[in-house]
Parts: sequence; structure tokens; C-alpha cells
Amino acid sequence: MTTSVQHALEQLKVSGVRITPQRHAILSYLLESMEHPTADEIYRSLEPQFPSMSVATVYNNLKMFIEAGMVHELTYGDNSSRFDANITDHYHVICQQCGKIEDFSYPSLEAVEQQAARHTGFQISGHRMELYGTCADCRGLNQQ
Repeated sequence: MTTSVQHALEQLKVSGVRITPQRHAILSYLLESMEHPTADEIYRSLEPQFPSMSVATVYNNLKMFIEAGMVHELTYGDNSSRFDANITDHYHVICQQCGKIEDFSYPSLEAVEQQAARHTGFQISGHRMELYGTCADCRGLNQQ
């Protein structure tokens, strides 16, 4: 078990959350894959290990992880939320052909937030940046 999974499980225990085998597996999958899966993808991946687990169990656990601040829900207007266990400041590049999402880092856009606050009078609580394009796989650059 990776250190990040152990740390996350400890956080949940301290909060009084019971660690079920399914909850542990869902959290481990998210933290180790970092591929922005949908709830259905998580369910399909874990179903062989947990044949009695329902999709509702996956959704309920994801909701709890979001409320605990351990996971972000990403919505892109296609009716299937994706889930990101990387809660550090980062951005996403999204393939317009296959839907693949990759993380990338860039210096914080704090100056943009400050300018937006000055210009609009809003109290800015955060931002999200997404770039769209075609991944190397879809362009045929990763052929072996």
C-alpha cells in the first residue's frame, strides 16, 4: 500500500469514517491510477474483486471522499463526472477525440484571480483551467 493511500485512510479514520474493504479499494484505485476515472470505470475495475458491490456504493464513497476534501469531481458537460484524487493546484489537458485527461502543472494564476476580484468585486474562491486538443495516441504518435 502506498504512503498516500495510508495517509488518506488515516485521515478518514480520524474523522470517524469506518474503513470497509470496498472503501479502501475505491480510494486506492483513485490514488494509484490518477487517470480521472468515472464512477462506472471504477466500478468495472473493482467488480471482479467485489462482485456484490453496487455502482451506488462507488457513488456514495466518491461523494464522501469529495466532502472530506480528498477528491475533486470534474464535470465537462458530457453527463459523466470524472474524479481526481490529485487535490494539489494543477490543470487539465483534455483530448477532444478520446476524452483522455492529463494533469499538467503551471505557476499559480493568483495574479489573474486578484485582477478578476478587482475588476468584478467578486471574492474569488478558486479557478479551473482546461486545455483541449488531440492526444499523442489519437494522432498516432505512440505506435509501437
